[in-house]
Amino acid sequence: MSSCGAASRRKSENIILSGRVQVNGKIVLAPFFDVDPANDKVTLDRKILTLSEHVYYVINKPTGYVCAASDKYDPVVIDLIPEREKRIYPVGRLDRESEGLLILTNDGNFTQSILHPSKQIRKEYEALLNIPINEKQLARWKKGFELSEGRISAPITIKVMDKEPFNQWVSVVIIEGLKREIRLMAKQAGFNVQKLIRRKIGKMKLENLSSGEFVSLSFSELYTKIFNGGIV
Repeated sequence: MSSCGAASRRKSENIILSGRVQVNGKIVLAPFFDVDPANDKVTLDRKILTLSEHVYYVINKPTGYVCAASDKYDPVVIDLIPEREKRIYPVGRLDRESEGLLILTNDGNFTQSILHPSKQIRKEYEALLNIPINEKQLARWKKGFELSEGRISAPITIKVMDKEPFNQWVSVVIIEGLKREIRLMAKQAGFNVQKLIRRKIGKMKLENLSSGEFVSLSFSELYTKIFNGGIV
């Protein structure tokens, strides 16, 4: 259903369990029911679903936008893509005040391949701390912190950057990307994050796109940049 642009994967499961989806005229309640796109007729509320052509955008998300399809109070990132014809959604999240590299697509399988921790896709961030960090604090941060339910969250790497204001910019690499993970780790370490920029997803690096600017890529172009290296 997500590949047809009908709903996100999470919402699709609830829609299926509510009995609104039929395959060849029969109600299906199993979210992982196999269908043959060439021969099976899938309907939602009696309307036929067809596979959407996949689209892929890479954007330099500005602050002030939320990573959602819609929001009651704030502008959403998909509104930064004008004249879009397909239903798209962000791959992962950057909180409202964070900025940087973000992928928007309607390809649910691709989204899972990027987000699932088993894929080990690293994300690199640059964080501006409110005060300088010393070696002792940096060593403590490297060990990680308990952020929720006994789970220890630790960066893959963290290092001080050679960037003004000196000793306040750190480069942090993580994999899982829990909600507000870097900000929460910084808080535990005794800092506030004044600015947070996602610089890399896998081996794809943000260099050329200005804030709010985006580029449309094919699947092969995007895949190559993420797994083999490339800049946007």
